[in-house]
Amino acid sequence: MNNLSGSTSASFETDTTASTKASARKRFFTEVTPGIILCLAVGAVCMLINHFFSSVSALLMAIVLGALWRNLAPVPHVFEAGVGFSAKKLLRLGIIFLGFQLSLGSIIALGPGVLLVVVLSVVVTFLLTAWIGKLMGLDLEQRLLIAIGFSICGAAAVAGAEGTVKAKEHEVATAVGLVVLFGTLMIPAMPALGLFLGLDDRGIGMLVGASTHEVAQVVAGAGSVSAAALAVAVTVKLARVLLLAPVVAGVGVYLRGKHKVQGEKTPPLVPLFILGFLAAVVLRTTIDLPEGFLTSASTVQTLLLSAAMSALGLGVHLRSIFSAGMKSLLLGLVATLIIITVAASGTLLFSPA
Repeated sequence: MNNLSGSTSASFETDTTASTKASARKRFFTEVTPGIILCLAVGAVCMLINHFFSSVSALLMAIVLGALWRNLAPVPHVFEAGVGFSAKKLLRLGIIFLGFQLSLGSIIALGPGVLLVVVLSVVVTFLLTAWIGKLMGLDLEQRLLIAIGFSICGAAAVAGAEGTVKAKEHEVATAVGLVVLFGTLMIPAMPALGLFLGLDDRGIGMLVGASTHEVAQVVAGAGSVSAAALAVAVTVKLARVLLLAPVVAGVGVYLRGKHKVQGEKTPPLVPLFILGFLAAVVLRTTIDLPEGFLTSASTVQTLLLSAAMSALGLGVHLRSIFSAGMKSLLLGLVATLIIITVAASGTLLFSPA
């Protein structure tokens, strides 16, 4: 009898698990898939336009189209979940594929001077932004989120620090909106500044990677210049991303000292998508990959990043950003100018050979 009861219980648990998985798959298909398809479709259209008009960046076009749609017309709710998924997951997957375009030799060739610029860009921007935000009278949580987002890697950094900082939902939304707004403006501005400073393509890539907020925005800005600029920019940017863990851990220690946080977990030292990116780089470096594979990987990478870019543009709510208060908006501008100043100065001193 006991055996029969145990068997029935196990069967019930198996059926429940199967039902839960089936329900999750159904929810993903109905709630997330429409938005993913939309972003991929926008990315594909932008790639098609770029095929006929090569001077127009598919990545830049995708983010501009997304921002225009968000602020000029309503976006159907059915797309929201998939847009959020695309802005994070497709972006990270695209960065992994981007690793196949790089080799360890090109990374090592950047030199210690470039790494010094990366560290200074993050540390100086974070400390000055947090300090100026205090002078402006902004709440501690708001100024910390803005400082982390603008100095490291935009919305991903804000999300990584959210639990540690214990910020309110509107503070998180404001910080994310600000890094998307100012980072989007930097997409055409940073390459233009590089040309004004007389930098070559690799120098422009370093400037873009050391200054621009989002990984996606870095890809869009540097990708509009050349493949050489893109390779340097992404490598420099990912070096900044690696500093997310120690910065957030330091903020957590500081806040615990102020009795703001108790026992919060810090983010992983190296995000999983960066490990995937590095694995792709190592594979490209150690194995003579077929040209056809590399071409296909480049196409997939461009599609994924263009889709992520359109999702990022769909996250730009200009009205909510301006309604959040001029102090936050001003601090975002100040933080942007700080990191541009540090990155430009460092690039002029240590521009990659």
